Amino acid sequence: MNNKDLIKKIFIFLACLAIPLGVGFLSYIIIKDNLGIYDDIITPIFAPPSITFSIVWPILYTLMGISTYLIVMKQKKIETSSICVYAVQLFFNFVWPIIFFISELFLLSSVWLLALLFFIIWMMVNFYIVSKPAAYLQIPYLLWTIFACVLNFSIFFLNM
Repeated sequence: MNNKDLIKKIFIFLACLAIPLGVGFLSYIIIKDNLGIYDDIITPIFAPPSITFSIVWPILYTLMGISTYLIVMKQKKIETSSICVYAVQLFFNFVWPIIFFISELFLLSSVWLLALLFFIIWMMVNFYIVSKPAAYLQIPYLLWTIFACVLNFSIFFLNM
């Protein structure tokens, strides 16, 4: 591999990381003044402390970036269906905290998470076809989103 190819791969890797981390950071900037509602609402006994989210999400966004890099590098041309589903799930991921923290629409945010789960699974299936490791890297994201969905529905019921 020559230097030009190496630089190209590094650039693609950094871009693949920057996109989900950037989306997560932008979402945080939008909702940061409303994060206190998590401490003000009734949460179930299994609800993690709020600091947990700021630890887990950067890890999940990093895994998304690595996974996407594997997809991009595995293909001769960018696999549009895999990348499109990835983009859609990232959009749903971006909007959820706005619905939850700013609008405080707990039922809508719960249903939104169900839609996000659908898109995560669809993305994983698409990724699996191209790169099994890329799909496997999404398992923590899937599990965390299932947990978030249960947590969100619980918060809705407890705060009706």
